[in-house]
Amino acid sequence: MKKRILAIVFAAAMVLSTAACSSSTSNSGSTTDTKETTDTTDGTTYKIGISQFAEHGSLDNCREGFIQGLAEEGIVEGENLEIVYQNAQADTGTAGQIADSFISSGVDMICGIATPAALSAYNAAMKTDIPVIFTAITDPVMAGLANEDGTPVGNVTGTSDKLPVEAQLEMIRKILPDAKTIGILYTTSEVNSESAIKEYEALAGKYGFELETVGISTIADIPLAMDNIVTKVDCISNLTDNTVVQGLATEISKATAAGVPVFGSEIEQVKNGCLATVGLDYVSLGVQTGKMAAKVLKGEAKASEMNYETISECGLYLNTAVADKLGVTVDDEYASTAVEVFDTIAEQ
Repeated sequence: MKKRILAIVFAAAMVLSTAACSSSTSNSGSTTDTKETTDTTDGTTYKIGISQFAEHGSLDNCREGFIQGLAEEGIVEGENLEIVYQNAQADTGTAGQIADSFISSGVDMICGIATPAALSAYNAAMKTDIPVIFTAITDPVMAGLANEDGTPVGNVTGTSDKLPVEAQLEMIRKILPDAKTIGILYTTSEVNSESAIKEYEALAGKYGFELETVGISTIADIPLAMDNIVTKVDCISNLTDNTVVQGLATEISKATAAGVPVFGSEIEQVKNGCLATVGLDYVSLGVQTGKMAAKVLKGEAKASEMNYETISECGLYLNTAVADKLGVTVDDEYASTAVEVFDTIAEQ
């Protein structure tokens, strides 16, 4: 897809364009804010396939941030960038089909958002020279996309949304000083969730907690799983589990009816009814990923030579409307440390 336009043809086209379209406006179909960006691509155009595993706010924010990060590096949708976006709707088989279609259409890069999408993309691109950039992966090493030292296993790199598990446990203890048992709902087929649970198991005792975990296979399993778990726990802590986050409305509805607080893993979940989180901003994660992708596209680095990165901007996010609804009192001094406090619950 990369097309280097000869300088003489480009110059001629610009003359004709100036004469015929001097009053034309910018492309109204572009969804990216392009102000203060610089075209550093020297006439090169790109085609990126974005494969998103599921449809929910966290991953949507990641995608928007990815496009924003590219734009900040002069690779702008509607100008020198074509984006083909597909959503697997939390189906691994569909993620594989999407990846294969991107390879067939000759994209310059695939961006895989969430572990199953990234794995499908890498498997499809492995025998090609198409780089894969991933984002929203909790444990790239456990997923098989990076080595123990952080180096890529192939022509693939990106960013991790690894949970600050210890900070999350510390937060729960401060907000619920008498809590004894934390419940975790997780998808048994998601390696990112398995990795996070192992870390919770290793650290829970340090803060005086026991864990109660319930595995699910699909979003349809959430109602029954919640009916089971809310009778055994004092609160629930979410992972960056795609299936569980897709069913967040059901999870929160069941938990609220039982008077059980749910702690989120990122900002969107707190906006939508979780009590609090020490989590990350997925837009920022996406921006970081987009900037990495731009380096690869512009030939400044190879994906196979770039260690994956993690985001360090985590903070406390609190929803006082949820606290009031559940009768939970949050210490004023602790609440004052929040990056952002929400006083309403967003409609899902």
